[in-house]
Amino acid sequence: MGDKRNREAADPAAPVAALGAVAGDIWQSLGNLKLSPAALDAMKSDYVSQASEIWNHALGALAPGQARQPKPMPDRRFAADDWRDNPAAAFAAQMYLLNARKLMELAEAVEGDEKTRARVRFAVQQWVDAASPSNLLACNPEALNRAVQTQGASLAQGMKNLLEDLRKGHLSQTDESVFEVGRNVATSEGSVVFENELFQLIEYKPLTAKVHARPMLFVPPCINKFYILDLQPDNSVIRHTVEQGHRVFVVSWANPDASLAHLSWDDYIERGPIAAIEVVREITGAETINALGFCVGGTILSTALAVLAARGQRLGKPRSPDHRPVHSLTLLTTLLDFAETGILDIFVDEGLVQLREATIGADAPGGPALLRGQELATTFSFLRPNELVWNYVVGNYLKGESPPAFDLLYWNGDSTNLPGPMYCWYLRHTYLQNELKLPGRLTVCGEKVDLAAVDAQVFIYASREDHIVPWTSAYASTQIFRGDRRFVLGASGHIAGVINPPAKRKRSHWTRDELPADPQDWFDGATEHPGSWWTVWFDWLATHGGEMVPAPKSPGSRRHKPIEPAPGRYVKAKA
Repeated sequence: MGDKRNREAADPAAPVAALGAVAGDIWQSLGNLKLSPAALDAMKSDYVSQASEIWNHALGALAPGQARQPKPMPDRRFAADDWRDNPAAAFAAQMYLLNARKLMELAEAVEGDEKTRARVRFAVQQWVDAASPSNLLACNPEALNRAVQTQGASLAQGMKNLLEDLRKGHLSQTDESVFEVGRNVATSEGSVVFENELFQLIEYKPLTAKVHARPMLFVPPCINKFYILDLQPDNSVIRHTVEQGHRVFVVSWANPDASLAHLSWDDYIERGPIAAIEVVREITGAETINALGFCVGGTILSTALAVLAARGQRLGKPRSPDHRPVHSLTLLTTLLDFAETGILDIFVDEGLVQLREATIGADAPGGPALLRGQELATTFSFLRPNELVWNYVVGNYLKGESPPAFDLLYWNGDSTNLPGPMYCWYLRHTYLQNELKLPGRLTVCGEKVDLAAVDAQVFIYASREDHIVPWTSAYASTQIFRGDRRFVLGASGHIAGVINPPAKRKRSHWTRDELPADPQDWFDGATEHPGSWWTVWFDWLATHGGEMVPAPKSPGSRRHKPIEPAPGRYVKAKA
């Protein structure tokens, strides 16, 4: 029965169906919503006035002998001349934009608790974006004119694109044929020096004659591939860290199949970063290391360090007075306090968590199952539907275009599965019940975890426009740890804010030594600096790297010999 459910989950339509089910649940919860009568009356009056203006303008444009004066439309979906030159299409677009504005105003005017209002806004936004006339061939003059100009070839190509995407099980956002992991993405030179069923450990080749004695371990998120940190040489966090004289190791998570569907959160902690820390220490001879966690990887790494703290912070036999397994901890866009989780909060409630537990969790009637990576990818795409969904529906299918080659979107589409029990534990105890930050509340790997017991220097980075990990929530980690802490805020979003090399001279970042409890108080007193936050982090990390020693001449050790070249097999496995 479990195999049957896994086969059903592989259906290309399953992610969209799952998102639809969530949206349906949201709509069903809206029965008792109320709107202020005064606000509703004001909106009605304003709507009639604006609709009349659009109608009168459309009639004037059609009047015999009268010069057509297209009304500008700032929305890029309707910016082409084809829309302005077609009176019927221009009228449809103007009325759609008016209706969209008023529907969103109604959503904003709903009376109720903040989570309910957020769900209303999300559900209305999904409907509004899906209903755009640009998404329909019969209503899209650009697509129709292109079909005429190509004598139907664009429609034929669009159908081919649709069939190919159905075969792949996802909407193509880039030309995937251009990229190959290990050939033109994830190209930093290194070797896999350890592997278990859950991850491969990559050691990267030094690029300096001497390296810091204290090595560096990266723990990326397990919900997508590690090579977001190694897309291209010029924006690779991994390569730049190696160039700074650090001996870098990176966890490359396995892309679970049905044989790993039973794995739990405890498995990910014990057989993930805890195992990786011990291997790095054995290979390098270092008693204590530096470590970095990105997004969910930061949550996993912090939990692992809390487990080690509960065990006395010792791994094997200590070789120096410094018994700490990790000397410094860097967290990039990481949640430890889940009180405010941004847009993702609308998907999480007791009913949804129970549904997941009953279908893919440890005690599911048919046995544990996988959360398919494409379902997560589809959900994240619908957080920005116009940019990441409908834009490609129009281009790929209605116009018969091929999306341009873009390495970031190639990575974004290279999804990963998650074991159901692991995902359900994470969903319930962090997003739903926010227990990880509470000392002693959770038992992980047989230990009561207390993040405040983690004895390490901590560097916390957040992105100001991050819609996955709100920067104020990432900042909350400064109030959890008790050691020396540093917080830096960067511009842009969850990925672009992190992947911002100094040479690009793009964006900016904010710093401040004091860490008040209120994140807004911190920001009000912070100083903005032009350019990348990387320079601040590299300066900080250098103070924790230890003395400079000759770089190793070969990867691994006598016990952990190289298995294969980086980036390894695991990262190439498809969901």
